[in-house]
Amino acid sequence: MKKRTYLYIAAVLLGSMTACTKDFEEINTNPNSVEVANPNFIFSQSQLDGLNNSYFFTNVLECGGMLQHYATYKEASGVGDKYLNNEVYFSAYFNRGYPTAINEIQTVINALKNSPTDSNKLNIARIWKAYIYHRMTDLYGDVPYTEAAKAYTNEHFLPKYDTQEFIYKDLLKELDEAATALDPAKVSFGKADLIYDGNIAKWKKFSYSLMLRLGLRLTKVDPALAKTWVTKAIAGGVIINGTDNALMKYTDGPNDFNRNPAGIDSRSLDFAKDSFGQKNTEGGKLAKTFIDVLQATADPRISVYAGVWQGTTQNNAADVQKGFPNGTKIAPSAAEQGTYSEPNQSTVFRYDAPLMILGNAETQLYLAEAAIRGWYTAETDKDLYEKAVKASFLNMGIYGPTYAITDATPYLTANPYNAAGTFDQKMNQIHSQIWVALFVDEQEIYSNWRRTGYPALVPVNFPGNVTNGTIPRRLRYPVSEYSVNSANLAEAIKRQGADTFTTKTWWDK
Repeated sequence: MKKRTYLYIAAVLLGSMTACTKDFEEINTNPNSVEVANPNFIFSQSQLDGLNNSYFFTNVLECGGMLQHYATYKEASGVGDKYLNNEVYFSAYFNRGYPTAINEIQTVINALKNSPTDSNKLNIARIWKAYIYHRMTDLYGDVPYTEAAKAYTNEHFLPKYDTQEFIYKDLLKELDEAATALDPAKVSFGKADLIYDGNIAKWKKFSYSLMLRLGLRLTKVDPALAKTWVTKAIAGGVIINGTDNALMKYTDGPNDFNRNPAGIDSRSLDFAKDSFGQKNTEGGKLAKTFIDVLQATADPRISVYAGVWQGTTQNNAADVQKGFPNGTKIAPSAAEQGTYSEPNQSTVFRYDAPLMILGNAETQLYLAEAAIRGWYTAETDKDLYEKAVKASFLNMGIYGPTYAITDATPYLTANPYNAAGTFDQKMNQIHSQIWVALFVDEQEIYSNWRRTGYPALVPVNFPGNVTNGTIPRRLRYPVSEYSVNSANLAEAIKRQGADTFTTKTWWDK
């Protein structure tokens, strides 16, 4: 969608063609170039780029601030914390996603679609494409889809915006077809797959688990269609065991793209280790709402998630944690800033920590919702909820064996599942648990909150906010789209609604 760049390149190429006609092919062949893209290499890159897309701007400042996991006293960077308008932050995910992860995964699909022996690679790529696109449309609503990533292959520089309804229905179809077509007898990506090492059985479970997530996303807009896809996903087989969790593995270098994006992006832009909590670039802290809930429920995950700098180390004890209030403008003194909780740099913000993409704690909470809706009867919602909590506790072990919480009984005893509660009471408990268990994946927490409304957060009303004191329902489109792809953008806005933070997307209506 960088029209001017592409037109400039095209002009240069045309000029070169008129100047060089004799022996053109021989003279203009670069002996060091790659004529055919290697789908294995590009697939690896699409996995990295699909997860490291503007993590700090999108997950921390926008989604994490809106959902009261993060807070800051600063105004410019308080876009999600205070519901403010800053184009740099709300456009970042869109602007970076298309030329990197989306373009890359489409290149992989184009390279493999006519090779029967590579059908597993093709179908894994289709599943990963669905993952990338659902994150994009969940943030913005209608986005380029069917005509995206065709600038190089079709010279199509101005893609139309497809409706979120069309995109969601096509993503679900893609997940279904791709999962069904996976064949254990054929080759896969192997080590080029940084998530599952090409394991076909695990990719099939991932596809059905993503189908479960997307199916439930439709409960407000089309309950019958939601039930169809949820029951299909359950029948296909979702992630139940921790060994099947989708984890992206990272190392501490040698380059930044090898590092966990939650850690490298957030620490380089705000939570620098040598600031020791007293001079964070963007003034970021963990929010009071989040810390208060963890402390009030005696949740042992608080020590995995949070830490307060005391000298040059973080104290992770539950009783010393203190969250910063959302919607605050007055800057505390440097000494006081150091008394507030930040993400634990030995776990969730560690450079070589794995990143949970989709796991069994999430799926079993979704199954609990399916159970209370009567769409799943093999287990009770109470049993599924308790299994989810236990799974989340054990999953803390992805940061190292010592972090795994092996005994969930005290927590479940102190915070029992309300099996006799109303539908809404059960939904509140299930999705408040999502809000805690999925910490770090702020994009998914934000999408799930918009669908369910749980937990019931109290909005802030910061002076000058652009939502009239309500939590935003989407991100705005990049300003560059108004000048580069204006006609297609205008059609999307006419169809979806004003390009504001309060306009609801299709599945949110």
